[in-house]
Amino acid sequence: MTAKTKLALSIITALLLTTTLSAQQNASIFVEVKGDVKVADMVQKHIEFNERVQTIPGYRIQIASLSGANSKDRAFELRDRFVAEHSELQAYIIFDEPNFKVKVGDFRTRLEAYRFLQSIKETYGGYIIKDNIYPAPLDFNDLVPESEDDF
Repeated sequence: MTAKTKLALSIITALLLTTTLSAQQNASIFVEVKGDVKVADMVQKHIEFNERVQTIPGYRIQIASLSGANSKDRAFELRDRFVAEHSELQAYIIFDEPNFKVKVGDFRTRLEAYRFLQSIKETYGGYIIKDNIYPAPLDFNDLVPESEDDF
C-alpha cells in the first residue's frame, strides 16, 4: 500500500467518523430498560431512604470505647455525665461489637472538633473521628458582620 493510498483512506475514515458523530448529536436518544421489577423497587427504596436520612459527613469526638463486664452501664453513665456538663451538645452510644463507644458532638469541620476537644481533654480525653453527623441548620445571620470593623 502506497503512502497516497494510506493518506486517502485516513481522510475518508475521518470524514465518515465526523459525519457519524454529527448525525448522533442531532438525533434524540430514547432508552428503554427492561429488567426485573425487584431492581426498580430496590432503587426506589434506596432513593426514599436517602431522602429520609438527614446526615452529612463531619466529625465527632470519641471519648470512650468500653468492653467487658458492665461496659453498657458505664457507657450510659459516661454519656449522662457528659450531657449534664455540656447540654449544648449531643452524645451518642454506638455498639460496635464487642465495644460500646461514646461519641460526642456534631462538628462540621475538624477545626471545630479540635477546639472542643481542647476544652474537654483534661476531663474526658478522646480523639477526633470522621462520622456522619446531624448538623444544626446554618444561621446565616452569624455570617453577616455586625459593623464595618468586622470586615
